[in-house]
Amino acid sequence: MTTLSTALPTTLLEPLVRQALAEDLGAAGDLTTNSIVPADHRSTFRVVARQPGVISGVEVAWLAWQMLDPAVRVDVVRGEGDAVAPGDVVLEVAGPTRALLTGERVALNLLGHLSGVATATAHLAAAVAHTQARIACTRKTTPGLRALEKAAVRAGGGVNHRFGLYDAVLIKDNHIAIAGSLPQAIRRARGGVGHLVSIEVEVDTLEQLASVLADPELVAAVRVVLLDNMSPAALREAVGMVAGRLVTEASGTVTAATVAAIAEAGVDLISSGWITHSAPVLDLGLDAVE
Repeated sequence: MTTLSTALPTTLLEPLVRQALAEDLGAAGDLTTNSIVPADHRSTFRVVARQPGVISGVEVAWLAWQMLDPAVRVDVVRGEGDAVAPGDVVLEVAGPTRALLTGERVALNLLGHLSGVATATAHLAAAVAHTQARIACTRKTTPGLRALEKAAVRAGGGVNHRFGLYDAVLIKDNHIAIAGSLPQAIRRARGGVGHLVSIEVEVDTLEQLASVLADPELVAAVRVVLLDNMSPAALREAVGMVAGRLVTEASGTVTAATVAAIAEAGVDLISSGWITHSAPVLDLGLDAVE
């Protein structure tokens, strides 16, 4: 067994776990456990995978128990990014039984959800492994859990897109409509942000892409072009037009069935909202050690 090595700062994670525990415990605490289990009772349990997948979220599961009772010991058997098969032990937890049972649902909710995100990401990453494309997440995340879900994407072999509205510029159709044209939107954005801020522009057609590539000033201002809802054939043509001058990202209609064809068009990145907003939970259970 290995000890815990957190992937994210504890100061970031503690408020999220504290809120989840407060939601579950309310004003009266765990009525069931506290009325049945003696205060001095101790147990050992194992978190066991019920299905194959990729693990993420061990640190928040650990915190769910540690915040209830610092006497709880957590040993990590499968850590961030580790693959599991049915029956594999992920964590072993030992200590005061009341804390172990009271924290069970919060720990498994977070661990199962984040491992589901990592598993979904890993499926897409495996499907494009024969290409240069990388799988990226989006801002379509659960409110309050973005840092955790983006860490889960990394654990699954993906990469992170921007974390919020504050760390990069992404010019979309509404921005273009208000600015009057795509070139004008790019010029306004470049003039309104610092020199270290990257600019990405979304295009829906090859004609829009051509309007950017025709102007060296615009090409110099932009770092990434998002090719939205284009067919593999159109993506391949777009990649040829860009000719390595910009990073190319494909988005829209990305599924396990379509992702390989999208990647084979030659794009650098494929962004998917599904891996965070709709990934199935990885089934994990808490089993007593006899």
